[in-house]
Amino acid sequence: MGECLYRPLRIGSVNLEGNLFLAPVAGYTDRAFRSICVEAGANLTCTELISAEGLVRDSKKTAQMLLRAPNERCYVVQLFGSDPATMARAVALLEPYQPAMVDINCGCPVPKVVKSGAGAALLRDPDRLARVVESVVLATQKYLGGVPVTIKIRSGWDEASINYPLVAQRALEAGAAAIGFHARTRAQGYSGKANWEYIAHLVSLVPIPVIGSGDLFTPEDGKRMLEYTGCAAIMFARGAMGNPFIFTETRQLLEKGYYDPVPVEQRLQWALRQLELRVLDVGEDIACREMRKQFCAYAKGMPGASHLRNAVVQARTIEEYRQIVAQAFPHMHF
Repeated sequence: MGECLYRPLRIGSVNLEGNLFLAPVAGYTDRAFRSICVEAGANLTCTELISAEGLVRDSKKTAQMLLRAPNERCYVVQLFGSDPATMARAVALLEPYQPAMVDINCGCPVPKVVKSGAGAALLRDPDRLARVVESVVLATQKYLGGVPVTIKIRSGWDEASINYPLVAQRALEAGAAAIGFHARTRAQGYSGKANWEYIAHLVSLVPIPVIGSGDLFTPEDGKRMLEYTGCAAIMFARGAMGNPFIFTETRQLLEKGYYDPVPVEQRLQWALRQLELRVLDVGEDIACREMRKQFCAYAKGMPGASHLRNAVVQARTIEEYRQIVAQAFPHMHF
């Protein structure tokens, strides 16, 4: 019998129980959802993208995004920015939050982020990327006890400029402790297919952990990526939206060779609990509006899901959500 693909992992000074991670996803990975994912088995969770500029300017929205869930054991803050000095100042402000690691986003393709010279724009300027990494590493040593610094990259700006080997090497030299690799170009956005061959190649090039990302929507996808690329860990992004159970199911598949799909009733119970957790942070009105897209994701593929989706887009209170679920699935108990 071969080695179990679910295994402990060390990143810098941090020891992790396993290698199933939740990627940062804007608009989704708030602390309520991260808390649910930890309960479902995520070994590492990451905040949404945090603007270094926003943090330095004392943005209330940024502070809200930094809230840590009580059950987050490996809580990672992901920063984006292009100015090394600003990134260092942002790290200093993370001291009260005590993150286990700091991640630098060098892959976000969103125009607003790229226009500021951050995210995937850093792929076009490896020298600046290295200065940003070095600045953050020095700042974590000064303010956060030297917690590991990781980066998230893409394969390149476009197909004509695939440069992940160079980018990874520069990041490594600057002190990065691990590399999250979404094997698409910036030009691809989230379309087309991720090139897992690039992940396997990067694994062969660098001595630090490579965390694979891209086209992970099922437990079987996770198993295939680990087998095919040899990456140290996998990071679920869109595949975890409305589906935190992917962590439970993937671990079962990796350890036992099979998994038990989570029942519909449990899926919706967790969706309601996520809503309740979010209410504690932002209040019922905002939480109920935000949760509409999440609830639709939870309901995907369920019998009666279309009725539920049509109803929740109007829901404004927790009680309305409960009533909608009860009407859509009258045989279940919530």
